[in-house]
Amino acid sequence: MATATTSAVVIPTFTGLKSTAATSSRVGTSTVKAIAATPKLSIKSSLREAGIATVAIATSLLLASNALAAEILLGDEDGGLNFVPSNLTVASGEKIVFKNNKAFPHNVIFDEDAIPAGVDASKISMGDEDLLNGPGDTYTVTLTEKGTYSFYCSPHAGAGMVGKITVT
Repeated sequence: MATATTSAVVIPTFTGLKSTAATSSRVGTSTVKAIAATPKLSIKSSLREAGIATVAIATSLLLASNALAAEILLGDEDGGLNFVPSNLTVASGEKIVFKNNKAFPHNVIFDEDAIPAGVDASKISMGDEDLLNGPGDTYTVTLTEKGTYSFYCSPHAGAGMVGKITVT
């Protein structure tokens, strides 16, 4: 953090000068304490630069996190009851974002009989009663165990709204 500093400055003083040629003059010194103004400007500049750097870093992290996220739309553009895409392959630990698109409400339920052994379907699924009701609503999950995960939308499973994720 920048701090303001003080320093002693010696300023020569002249007395006894006349507008006509002087035969003698006295030169003395006096000490004046001055507060440096530069750090104040430096603080403002530093804060501004820090703000710009913070925005740049946050933007980079946001873009990086989005680049590492797979997105599955709930409902196709024509209002069909589908996951888009319905089959997806992701790397272990990759974030998967289910995003409400059309024909909602929707949810995401992983089939306990069609996921890798040892994975608890209730920990990665939404509840049967939990629904994404508005456009753009999201549900995010990260799958770490390698294998195939089958999922469905409980209100629309009978209409064929099912999907599969393969984690490698």
